[in-house]
Amino acid sequence: METPVAEIIDGIGPRLRAMRLERGLTLADVAERTGLSQSGLSRLETGHRQPTLDLLIPLAEMYRVSLERIIAAPATGDPRMHLVPHRHASGGVVVPITRYPGRIQVFKHVLGPREPRLTSHEGHAWLFVLAGTLRLLLGEDEHLLAPGETAEFAASTPHWFGPADGSSVEILHLFGPRGDAAVPRVSPRGAGRPAGDR
Repeated sequence: METPVAEIIDGIGPRLRAMRLERGLTLADVAERTGLSQSGLSRLETGHRQPTLDLLIPLAEMYRVSLERIIAAPATGDPRMHLVPHRHASGGVVVPITRYPGRIQVFKHVLGPREPRLTSHEGHAWLFVLAGTLRLLLGEDEHLLAPGETAEFAASTPHWFGPADGSSVEILHLFGPRGDAAVPRVSPRGAGRPAGDR
């Protein structure tokens, strides 16, 4: 059964509002980052303004999602290519990128401000910061990671990670449930510095 075009269009505004709220942003924040007017964004989210490409493209770029994700048209092609985000119990939005039970798993996290709460469990974690500044607590140590920086640690170490300030942070998270870790085979000599030494 085909999804009516009107139904697809009606879902765009609420979806955009949900994306904004998930990231802890106000309409003023989005207007400043995209160059769109605050009133126009409000009308778009409430369905009082027609969603056009000149509005949706800058929003997709700012939220770092595809237009397909904003529009949510019926899925076509390989269903494995359609990533489904969900809210994580500890806060933020998680997008599973791989689904290999028992093997290294990869997620994209979008984390908003939250209170630090150390946790520990089996496994091995590797984090890569995409945007924002990540605050990582490992036991009694605190590290700040900028975009492009990484951290790797045993998940049995009491840990917590989230944004370092009042905005959101985006990361890639590799997790080996059995303690498996990413194995670097090629790396330039003397490149970079240890994560967290800032």
